Amino acid sequence: MKSDQTKVSDDQLVARVQKGDKGAFDLLVLKHQYKVHAIISRYIKDFDEVNDIVQETFLKAYRALENFRSESAFYTWLYRIAVNTAKNYLVARNRRPPSFDIDIADTDYSELSSQLQNLDSPENILAKNELELVINSAIKKLPGDLRTALMLREFEDLSYEQISDIMECPVGTVRSRIFRAREALEEKIKEMES
Repeated sequence: MKSDQTKVSDDQLVARVQKGDKGAFDLLVLKHQYKVHAIISRYIKDFDEVNDIVQETFLKAYRALENFRSESAFYTWLYRIAVNTAKNYLVARNRRPPSFDIDIADTDYSELSSQLQNLDSPENILAKNELELVINSAIKKLPGDLRTALMLREFEDLSYEQISDIMECPVGTVRSRIFRAREALEEKIKEMES
């Protein structure tokens, strides 16, 4: 049975942590640990390493929380810490972090897959696989800023405002980048169809 604690907003929990309530931070961890794990696993493949980086992310967040001013959503702020911690970890291990913020190979293509589902005839399966390859290839070829904006919107299901905070650019720029990315994908799909 869910407790009333799960209905408490991030802002309320942050305020409680800032007043010294360590239990409130535990609730923030419980609420966001799976999302943070998913983010970090896009950069780091080893399960144990991912768990270490998740722990480090929350430790960094806890230490910095007294300076958090709610200028962005808590999750947006935590997302940035997670991405930076993962990238710093890779650099420290002499591994090259990806040049973009989401590893396409690990992304859940649930939205694309649902659009691509059709009868499971061999022809349709082949067409679906070809289309997925075209889309994956087109996404990989997008400039980093377009790819990041598109992936955050389509696969992370973040709002334009959250993406704006993460990418540190105006909402209008985010909308433009997503529009241009979708246009590029649509063009590749049309090329494949013809």
